[in-house]
Amino acid sequence: MRTPYNPNQSPRVIIIQKLYGNFFNNDTDLTFPKHRFKKFIKDVVLGTIERDDVIKEEVKKYLSEDIQLTNLDKVFQVIVKSAIFEFLYKPKVSTKIIIKEYLNASNFFLEDSQTKYLNAILDKISKKIRTTNAWIWINQKIFSKTF
Repeated sequence: MRTPYNPNQSPRVIIIQKLYGNFFNNDTDLTFPKHRFKKFIKDVVLGTIERDDVIKEEVKKYLSEDIQLTNLDKVFQVIVKSAIFEFLYKPKVSTKIIIKEYLNASNFFLEDSQTKYLNAILDKISKKIRTTNAWIWINQKIFSKTF
């Protein structure tokens, strides 16, 4: 069942649109109109573009046996990349919120079957990334306080 969705209210829809334009339409004019989440949108879009190689490495590390990112639908690729960016670099945002927001946004772009597949992929990635990076982050905090 599709959710009625207002793309003007969702920062994730705007993020997907900006990244799609940049990655697949060579849209280099990244302007960010007034929005109540403008800083967040700008951080995620520019961060995802800047760290594209790191994000691709994370996909290879965690999903290489399951999927190839380049074989996926273009919108699907953009959603996975931006979600991975948030899992890695936005630790204060809950994993459940990130997944829920991207799934809601994906209803605007993808079919129901693709959204279910996206849910499974994001869930798998989030568990692996957040568990690994939480361990590294905790160890860095412990070591930085002991010295």
